[in-house]
Amino acid sequence: MTSNDLVVVLPGITGSTLGVRGDDGSPASEHLIWAPSGGAVWKLLTGGQSILDKALPEGIGDGHPDDGVEPVGLMPDVHVLPGIWTPVRGYDVLIGALEQQGYQQGGADRPASLIAFAYDWRLSNRYNGERLGTVVEPALEQLRARGGAYADAKVVFVCHSMGGLVARWYIEKCGGAEVTRKLITLGTPWRGATDALEQLVNGVKKGIGPLSVDLTDFSRSMPSLFQLLPEFACISNAGDWAKTTEVPVPNVSTAMVADAMAFHTDLQAAEAARPESHTMTHMVVGIRQPSQTTVTFQDGRAITSTTFGSDDDYGDGTVPLTGAVGLGEALDTNLAVRVPEQHTNLQCNQFVLDQVQEILSAQPVRRREITDTSLRATVPDLVTDGRPLEVAFDLESDVPGADPPHKAVTVTVRTARGKVLAAAEPTLRAGHGRASFADLPAGTHTVTIGGSGPDSTVRPVTSTTLVWPEPTR
Repeated sequence: MTSNDLVVVLPGITGSTLGVRGDDGSPASEHLIWAPSGGAVWKLLTGGQSILDKALPEGIGDGHPDDGVEPVGLMPDVHVLPGIWTPVRGYDVLIGALEQQGYQQGGADRPASLIAFAYDWRLSNRYNGERLGTVVEPALEQLRARGGAYADAKVVFVCHSMGGLVARWYIEKCGGAEVTRKLITLGTPWRGATDALEQLVNGVKKGIGPLSVDLTDFSRSMPSLFQLLPEFACISNAGDWAKTTEVPVPNVSTAMVADAMAFHTDLQAAEAARPESHTMTHMVVGIRQPSQTTVTFQDGRAITSTTFGSDDDYGDGTVPLTGAVGLGEALDTNLAVRVPEQHTNLQCNQFVLDQVQEILSAQPVRRREITDTSLRATVPDLVTDGRPLEVAFDLESDVPGADPPHKAVTVTVRTARGKVLAAAEPTLRAGHGRASFADLPAGTHTVTIGGSGPDSTVRPVTSTTLVWPEPTR
């Protein structure tokens, strides 16, 4: 069942394909510079048409560089820029689920009730928030023109990761509140993520690990990546915790750090001044996955930790829970739906898709029971071809203080297209298991850790890893 509203899907950082319009006027879709079909990301990083050639000029701020780059569509499959954010599965599952509910992308004879909003994720979220209005508002007017039940249509945003920041800026700072009915965020870093701080400070340089390309200058040119910096105090400082604007942050632009903090504080002030921000918002957050939360600066490098002192709030493996919960709410807020899942897979998780359907239709959807055993999984983002992929996980019971349950668990590695490459059923010791996979082919693969058999009560989690080919010499 559909609502009569316009549903707009926003992907996260790196989640839109990018192209450059041809000199002969041919469309950008024919000259893609960011679209790792089949996970062949290295071809786009090292080939003749490389996204790395499109680093932004210094001082770009909230502007556009006029470099010919245009957003084309949403990523359909696994995508990753190594060391910049985290590998993410594509958005075809989410779009397909919405289409099955009856939402339709526009055609020659019908207005759209579903928009997949692609954007240039290099640019400031302020810029993309303003651009969002130029796409959404005309489409909404066309839908309303159908009359009847559509006359009072509004917009519902379904946003993964950084897409939620773009939508929030449009809603709160660009007049979008007047036309928005609901905001659904999936793993959005409402208050930022410590991973972004580590990535910007340490850089992603050629010769580090398996990389044969240098992504540092490209990553540090992106206002969007700075706007993923944590707003919360997470930097160890003389026995206390400091924000990024309260202590020197090595290796990066002080002005861009300050502007990123202003981005967050401006949004928070606007939301605090508008009570409807609370009533329209649905936060879906990943939980129970080891997540980098705090950082210590040592000799110009960022050393991360999963804890605040003795406290471990976990998160979705990329966004810690402290960063995932917004609107000034406590971590136990009733505005958040909690899902034991990794950031990479939240937009594909069936329980999350059920939640989205329920929020859209205002009808309860009860298709499966919530099982009783959760997983915490650690899967590396990147390994070198020829080296084993090491996966570690822990089982925990939903009953506080209970011993780890004795369950059979299977770890399965699949290609981005779903073909099974390898599977293992590790022996568990005190609820902890490890699996090692050798001789995996180069490419982007999904790793699912879950119970064995259809009647298992272990909640599966899915992550993504990139097997990088050995550089040719």
